[in-house]
Amino acid sequence: MAFESLSEKLGAVFKKLRGKGRINEADIKEAMREVRLALLEADVSYKVTKSFIAAVSARAVGADVLDSLTPAQTVIKIVNEELCALMGEGAKINISPQPPSVVMLVGLQGAGKTTNGAKLAELMRKRDGKRPLLAACDIYRPAAIEQLQTVGAKLGIPVFQMGTANPADIAAAAVAHAAKHGNDVVFLDTAGRLHIDEELMRELRDIKERVKPSEILLVVDAMTGQDAVNAAESFDAQLGIDGVMLTKLDGDARGGAALSVRAVTGKPIKFVGTGEKLDQIDVFHPDRMVSRILGMGDVLTLIERAERSMDEKRAGELAEKLLKSRFTLNDYYEQLSQVKSMGGVSDILGMLPGADAGALSGAAIDERMMARTEAIILSMTPRERDDPAILGSSRKKRIAAGSGVSVVDVNRLLKQFDAAQTVIKQMSRGKLPAMFASNKKLKNSLLRLK
Repeated sequence: MAFESLSEKLGAVFKKLRGKGRINEADIKEAMREVRLALLEADVSYKVTKSFIAAVSARAVGADVLDSLTPAQTVIKIVNEELCALMGEGAKINISPQPPSVVMLVGLQGAGKTTNGAKLAELMRKRDGKRPLLAACDIYRPAAIEQLQTVGAKLGIPVFQMGTANPADIAAAAVAHAAKHGNDVVFLDTAGRLHIDEELMRELRDIKERVKPSEILLVVDAMTGQDAVNAAESFDAQLGIDGVMLTKLDGDARGGAALSVRAVTGKPIKFVGTGEKLDQIDVFHPDRMVSRILGMGDVLTLIERAERSMDEKRAGELAEKLLKSRFTLNDYYEQLSQVKSMGGVSDILGMLPGADAGALSGAAIDERMMARTEAIILSMTPRERDDPAILGSSRKKRIAAGSGVSVVDVNRLLKQFDAAQTVIKQMSRGKLPAMFASNKKLKNSLLRLK
């Protein structure tokens, strides 16, 4: 999980403060020293860290804190507010009032422009009802065009390409094609380099001049730490960017790039890639990220992921079944798949207030277990899936042989399913309808509380 080490260290600092009851300037000075070390270890730039500590300290040694009945909570509140200020406010992607809007994706080679550009196109199609077009403007990297066509085909998004023609000509032709065929957003997948050079920047400036993009989005790899911040600074100075997409945030336990980019460039982080799958992208909400860093969870993002993972009609059907205690093995497998699509167990726990995500660091639903579960369930007849009680010894042997597992594995799955059914029956006698209230209603209620 991103910021895992920083979250743990800040948690330890705040726990120490809470244990004191009353605190003085020396306590705050010691706490700030530990916070500074935590930020530097999280790969936050020295300049940003120094500025942040100065801002927090200036507020924390005031009379309002030292005389407060809950000084530790007041310090945490100040840290929360200053972290939010450091990362800025959430910003939306710029959309032209006259379609098609052009989103120019730029960045160094290996940052993930091609895949994450396609992810963003799919997100905007699902969330905003857009009709995106992907344009292959990277004519140098071997198989770049084929890669874009592959991810486009998986998502059902059209791809425009002209082989190895001039990139500026490709971009202009793609915009004309989009206007003619009703595509209202064009994503330009431009070339990258291993390092920034004048030739790259000249090409990108040519494309910018030809198509006048409404958004220039810099894609940077969060795992490169301060190199990501340096790249953002250089691209902004030489090209002018509107925002940043941080990729591989799920693999960066430090998170320093996310805390430094806005402070150094003044440009907002707009999106974050949270995994390798084509639906693993989130809008970046600084306040929600800060909430996670401070161990206060991020329920809104969890709800949004659930909304994306579960079809609304299917959710209604499942709720109806649960109310009638009619939960089958097909339903059981489907729920496991949806939890898996929402991210690792530790990532989901990190979004729950007060949950100790570190206790399950790196936890995930075992891919092999999922494959075995699927094989076992698909080896059953429709009647057996609907009523596992009829599974006797001979049926279990047949299912085990058909799925390539042992009878012990079949029995283990049935025992897990029985346990799930027991919980569901208990819930259905309680307040299950309230649990299946619209996710959107719950989300709106949480937003009103903020």
